[in-house]
Amino acid sequence: MKSVLVIAYYFPPSGGPGVQRVLKHIQYLREFGWNPIVLTVSNGDFPARDESLLEKIPSDIIVERTHIYEPYDLYRLLMGHKKGVAIDVNVIKKDNQKRTFKEQFAEFIRATFFIPDARIGWLPTAIPKAMELIKKHNVSAIYNSSPPYTTSLIARALKRKTGLQWVVGFRDPWTGFISSPKRWFLPAWIDKRMEYSVFKEADAVECAWKGIIMDIRYKFPSLPVEKFFHVPNGYDSADYLLPEQIDQTLYNPDKFIMTYTGSMYGRRNPAALFLALELLVEKGLIKKESVLLRFIGRFGNEIHDMFQSSSLKDSIEIIGYVPHEKSISYVQVSDVLLLIVDESKESEEIVPGKVYEYIGSMKPVLAIAPEQGAIADLIKETQAGGIAHQSNIEGIASIIFEMYSAFKKGLPLANPHKEIIQCYERRESTKKLAELLDGKY
Repeated sequence: MKSVLVIAYYFPPSGGPGVQRVLKHIQYLREFGWNPIVLTVSNGDFPARDESLLEKIPSDIIVERTHIYEPYDLYRLLMGHKKGVAIDVNVIKKDNQKRTFKEQFAEFIRATFFIPDARIGWLPTAIPKAMELIKKHNVSAIYNSSPPYTTSLIARALKRKTGLQWVVGFRDPWTGFISSPKRWFLPAWIDKRMEYSVFKEADAVECAWKGIIMDIRYKFPSLPVEKFFHVPNGYDSADYLLPEQIDQTLYNPDKFIMTYTGSMYGRRNPAALFLALELLVEKGLIKKESVLLRFIGRFGNEIHDMFQSSSLKDSIEIIGYVPHEKSISYVQVSDVLLLIVDESKESEEIVPGKVYEYIGSMKPVLAIAPEQGAIADLIKETQAGGIAHQSNIEGIASIIFEMYSAFKKGLPLANPHKEIIQCYERRESTKKLAELLDGKY
């Protein structure tokens, strides 16, 4: 069996959606002839931690952890935040949201000196350890998962030193994305040169959604399209529990349970959902007390303000971040699953990883997202539920009422296409990655 060096910043005990793609690849790569050897960080500053995911790593997988020089404690000191406070949900804001002088200064530092990102302090320890692992374990290929984009620079250095087959993985675009800092011309030029060199020197580029490929092709049209591959996220049927294994206290058969899992901040917010529900309540089509809105994850301060100021606040249950298995349990006991996509120009092509866990549960999905684009295509293909744009309040309300009416009558709320959904099993994505590692394009 050949060995592949997997370079990932987000790896257990990191929690959140970013870790799932790599973790599932690790679990299934051996079925397709590749033995993964993992290089990750020993002291990562993760927005969320999930210690339970450590148990999901096969016990005989080699995992090496090296020190990273993280800048976020200095950032917290500058901003007056307590140690351990998650940064991301309160840094990314809407364009029209005002920033304090401290926030503007911190963003200038981030945009000027942290190129390609704040994880650049991993380079000094990661590269020598990676070379050691390559020699010791006779590694045949390299795979890295970005963001952070620093992992791509580590892999690029290894490619230059060894000439090994290199597959670079992207879960989000690099420059010009929603979460990218707004750099002035010199750091922006440096960042874009780094980005171009990674795409040029990698043997294959594995992208979690098609919009990433479109973004690359738009920015760098001279690059050969043949080296870019769509390897979608997915769901793992082994993650779902049997009904008797689920915590019975999570059930509430008297309520119409609508559940959101993940993070929300900035341009990703529940405003349209609340307006649609308030419209239904105002028309007397739904009673507030019959609905339970569960929000599970990490939320920015402005989102918490929206929860508190909403007329639906008595129907809102804020759970906060929970381990992945618990999050899946909440999904399984829900009547409707909420997918809310950022209000941005990129929204038509963004496909959050959790949408696959939603559809894999066979529960109906209400997607508040562009009505044309990647998510719309996926929802229609799998018949997983309904979709309406953030601005289409009447449309959102119509989907909710249709599902609510079926709930009250004891009828199915959706009729998902199970055969198509099964094509998105995580094992299938790992098979595609293995083929890229084998050079089978």
